Amino acid sequence: MKKSIAVFLSFFTFGGLVQAQTLDSQYGIDSIQTIIHESIYSEYHKHKNYKEAYPAWRYIFQNAPKFRLSTYTKGIEIVDNMIRLTNNKAYIDTLMMVYDQWLKYFGDDARFGRGYVLGRKGSSLYNYRNADFESVKTAYGYLNESFEILKAQTHPLTAKMLYVSANDLLKKSAISKDEYVLLYTKLTAYAKSGIEKAQRPERVAQFEDVKNTVDVLFFGAGVADCGTLDQLLTARFKQDATDKDELNGIARLLRRGECTDLPLFSQVSEDLYKIDPTADAAYSLAITFLKSKDYDKTNKYLQEAIQKATDKEDKAEYYLKYAQMRLSQGQLQDAKKNAVEALALNPTLGRAYIVIGQAYAAYAKNYGEDEFDHASVYWAVVDKFQKAKQVDPAFADEADRLIRSYEPHFPSKEETFFKTLHAGDNHRIGGWINETTKVRIR
Repeated sequence: MKKSIAVFLSFFTFGGLVQAQTLDSQYGIDSIQTIIHESIYSEYHKHKNYKEAYPAWRYIFQNAPKFRLSTYTKGIEIVDNMIRLTNNKAYIDTLMMVYDQWLKYFGDDARFGRGYVLGRKGSSLYNYRNADFESVKTAYGYLNESFEILKAQTHPLTAKMLYVSANDLLKKSAISKDEYVLLYTKLTAYAKSGIEKAQRPERVAQFEDVKNTVDVLFFGAGVADCGTLDQLLTARFKQDATDKDELNGIARLLRRGECTDLPLFSQVSEDLYKIDPTADAAYSLAITFLKSKDYDKTNKYLQEAIQKATDKEDKAEYYLKYAQMRLSQGQLQDAKKNAVEALALNPTLGRAYIVIGQAYAAYAKNYGEDEFDHASVYWAVVDKFQKAKQVDPAFADEADRLIRSYEPHFPSKEETFFKTLHAGDNHRIGGWINETTKVRIR
């Protein structure tokens, strides 16, 4: 390292590169010291020796702020680790100063400019000072501006922290419900697009984390009841009833909140399909016809949605709705078929297992030749409800309630003994049910 510094300094001194040295010149107030200190801290940084790197890095930061962008990209890492290593909260102020100076001298960088820096700064401020409400408000401002600048290019962590901070502000009424709902629709669209376009599995996982976090926070915030959504989204719909992205966001939100009985949902679905007849638009329209029991039109638009769908999870949702329609019509075998198709695309759909279990239960009295055969079907019924809560714990309460309601229909001890069966034995349920289950006694 010393040899390389000497060679560079020789070139620097005698190669005609000497120029006016001021704080705002590239090499700062002392070009030789800048080169020396940059080499020292970079070597320590490479070996993750942050404490030793800090003094030399600080010299560059204070005396040659325009030297290189790496002063800031590496500096964030150095100062961040100094906070962790020393537990000295004063370094948090230093970290904020690094971001501010980064914006001042390299804020127009094409890749690591203002949008990027504000996202990093907002995340850091929230992480270290989320107990301070004013800091949370400030962090939200940074994160929101970053998202507005970068849009689809926003880093997933920035998007996630934006909604986390928004959730804190909502609790203190520092942002309105309308702002919170609007941000939800923006971030879910961002995450969905990111999942579809990401090339690497780890990147897909980051966007999925954003989607999951935003969903959990939104539906736990108390703003997702149908009355509130109707009021907020009707106002947005009236403002611009021709913006397909807006209409799509409203339709998805009402579906997710199980508010499809609202007249607003029917109106939005019809208008969206006229403007942009995508798979999702066809699906929303299918739901409106299903509510009115117009099964022919429901079938038509569900088929269209499935044919046009490119996203596996969306297509799984469409097949699941098909299964629910078939179940309500008493077409039990088709209900199972569609639910299985949905699970092939998305194995975590707990609702699909619920539908299969309900289809089995509805058929139980028609299976086999005697009361034992009828009752044995309920073993397979309960199996499906148990699987539902296994793949999606959100269905635990519903599944447990259904299990309690069907367990009393199991065969009795006398019935199983007569069939030379014992608790724990394997038993085959034939026909279209086609399941191997375990013997249980009521």
